[in-house]
Amino acid sequence: MSAQHRATATGTGRSLARSRPRYGEQAIKVVLMLAALVSVATTVGIVFALAEPTIEFFSEVSLAQFFGSTEWGPLFKPAHFGVWPIIVATLEITLIAIIVAVPLGLAAAIYLSEYASRRVRKIFKPVLEVLAGVPTVVFGFFALTLVTPLLQDVFPWLGLEPKNALSAGLLVGVMIIPIIASMSEDAMAAVPNGLREGSFALGASKMLTSVRVVVPAAFSGIVAAIILAISRAAGETMIVAIAAGFKSVFTLDPTQEMSTMAAFIAQAGSGDASTGSIAYKTIFAVGSLLFLMTFAMNWFSARMVQKYREVYD
Repeated sequence: MSAQHRATATGTGRSLARSRPRYGEQAIKVVLMLAALVSVATTVGIVFALAEPTIEFFSEVSLAQFFGSTEWGPLFKPAHFGVWPIIVATLEITLIAIIVAVPLGLAAAIYLSEYASRRVRKIFKPVLEVLAGVPTVVFGFFALTLVTPLLQDVFPWLGLEPKNALSAGLLVGVMIIPIIASMSEDAMAAVPNGLREGSFALGASKMLTSVRVVVPAAFSGIVAAIILAISRAAGETMIVAIAAGFKSVFTLDPTQEMSTMAAFIAQAGSGDASTGSIAYKTIFAVGSLLFLMTFAMNWFSARMVQKYREVYD
């Protein structure tokens, strides 16, 4: 290679190496990183806010007293700190909600993904997602003023109390249907059409293809949607506060009034518990327990998604 050619090659290399820095792209990366850090910082802030009062609470109330009793009444005298009544109420209402939401949400997702036309999907899915934006206090009053009287008239043998876990669980289930339906539909839409075409080529019907091919292929996304819905239901406050009440009793009967963990936090936080008292610290202890429960469910969801994730080219 001649000296002139080497100089040209060197100059070209330098020109490529000296490309103008893209400040806009760097700024976008910083903004996106900060947006990601906001959620992390919020979680860390919640942990620090809950930690100190929770530690102070358990310095006065033992774990055996907290988890070893079924009497709950930290705002009364004498105070009782057995947390199981509000744990059972939370799990009971969440279970009712999931029984309602999972079949309806998955059915809606299958219809939107496999049966609905593009025009119907564009109309129906946004309408379904609007349901998620309805204030929960509206659901609570709907359960109290319409659902409970209706159940009392149709099933008088149930002996429903005016406030009960059954009505609250039904409306919490309706509230989380959009979460399951929307996320599951997104997961099903990501399944390659080649799997559907292969199923049709083997003679399978659309329903069989939907249930035996599409749903298993989108299983990780469906599980994530269900776990997220469970976490949302467990932390619901206004519906259970209005429709289920604040009575802390240890019972598995959904026709009775009961208080969930979130409802107790709302009740105690808006009451007369003085700052620094043991009743005030109970709010943080219950909040920490609820945080750990939802964190465990989200961790389990992440593990399930990682285990059953299908990767398609």
